[in-house]
Amino acid sequence: MNNMTLKETIRADLTTAMKARDEVRSSTLRMVLTAITNAEVAGKQARELSDDEIIGVLSSEAKKRREAATAFADGGRAEQAAKETAEAAVIADYLPAQLSAEEISGLVAQAIAQTGAADVKAMGKVMGVVTPQVKGRADGGAVAAEVRRQLGA
Repeated sequence: MNNMTLKETIRADLTTAMKARDEVRSSTLRMVLTAITNAEVAGKQARELSDDEIIGVLSSEAKKRREAATAFADGGRAEQAAKETAEAAVIADYLPAQLSAEEISGLVAQAIAQTGAADVKAMGKVMGVVTPQVKGRADGGAVAAEVRRQLGA
């Protein structure tokens, strides 16, 4: 991999998409860059986000698209749902490969063994171990559900 930051890569890909007149990719990457910029100026002082932090922004942007697509589909608005799904797919190109249910289950089992968690009261401890391991690679809700399942809640 080259040594461009994730943000520079997205910027370069935006230029390419604009030249190719790829509307979906251009508009999605533009929105993503705006979200990154907003995150960079959100704190007390503006700063560059690390690639890890950018992955966090991308994860939440992708999640918003997936949730919107589901809501539109449930509301019978197939065209809007398809647009959100297409945007989520563009964003997914920049995210690490997503973990399978089996992989999440394995990480949760390891964390439970590591923390000695016996019941759902220890959920926070288990989540504390698993969350950094799955950052950007799994939906937090899915991980929490698996922790609850394995702790017998």
